[in-house]
Amino acid sequence: MPKVTLGSLQFDSPLLLAPMSAICNAPFRLLMEDLGAGGTVSELISCHGIAHKNERTKNMLRIDPREKNIGLQLFGENGSVMAEAAKVAEDYGPKFIDINMGCPVKKVVTKGGGSALLKDPSKLGVFLKEIKKAISIPLTIKIRTGWDEESINADEVIKIAKEEGVEFVSVHGRTRTQAYRGNANWDLLEDLAKDSPLPIIGNGDLHSTILTKRRMEKTNCRALMLGRGPLRNPFIFLESVVGESECHLHFTPQDYLEVIERLLHYEADYAWSDKILLVQMRKLIVWMAAGFPGTSHFRAKLFKLNNVNEVLKCTQTFFNGIGDIKKDIDFEKSFMNGGHG
Repeated sequence: MPKVTLGSLQFDSPLLLAPMSAICNAPFRLLMEDLGAGGTVSELISCHGIAHKNERTKNMLRIDPREKNIGLQLFGENGSVMAEAAKVAEDYGPKFIDINMGCPVKKVVTKGGGSALLKDPSKLGVFLKEIKKAISIPLTIKIRTGWDEESINADEVIKIAKEEGVEFVSVHGRTRTQAYRGNANWDLLEDLAKDSPLPIIGNGDLHSTILTKRRMEKTNCRALMLGRGPLRNPFIFLESVVGESECHLHFTPQDYLEVIERLLHYEADYAWSDKILLVQMRKLIVWMAAGFPGTSHFRAKLFKLNNVNEVLKCTQTFFNGIGDIKKDIDFEKSFMNGGHG
């Protein structure tokens, strides 16, 4: 696959895994790297949780030694606390520290974090400078186009980030007030990428191989970030970089089962309780099953099970009993309208 250089960082592909809350832990990131993701970013991690040495937060900082191109993403509103948290996060061995400036969730923005940081760019210079000074590895940021349609200011934020030594900027093509409604504004993203003083990673609505390939053919972005797409199709990173004339990839239900079994192996070494392992596996299995015949019945049956071994047996029966590929999918429509990527 074609490698891509973003600032001082090199990734194994121009397609990266977007940070997703309660999803992008070490096992899932490692799985996505196995399946062609050029790099990954962790779920958003609270700087205050790090400061208070919260055990669950410390678990979120864990990086598998097999991960190659991983960034840890932090969120918070206080520059000093963020700087201290970034120093702690750096000790876990990421390739870069990413600052979340795009989360639209109320409990994050009401405290001044996430996309609330876009409301007053005049404060961003000092904020980013303090974090940058605290670490020796690259600093990156993930933003939205602005707070709302009346305050589109991604270009201003990117220029400030450049001045403070940020390596690249990932931009989700929606405003905060949009949350995950409507469509990502790719016209704006392409204009930003064309004139940006920093490498831009485009993010938003790339939830299928078809849409990702179309965007790759014409984008000004140096890389693309996929969120919801890999949840339904874990092979999207592989499929999207292979030209139609070169190879026709065909992944069977048994290939999906193999991926799920590998994920369970990774998760079992990471999850700090059987309940967390159960919750994580059930939701990811159901997402990967989307589009196969009989998924609704399978989903209902799976969520009645409260034991990981039973979940695995049910999953094996389902995928081994399917004789067809995914086809109940409208690739033009969004997958998981509630968020994630």
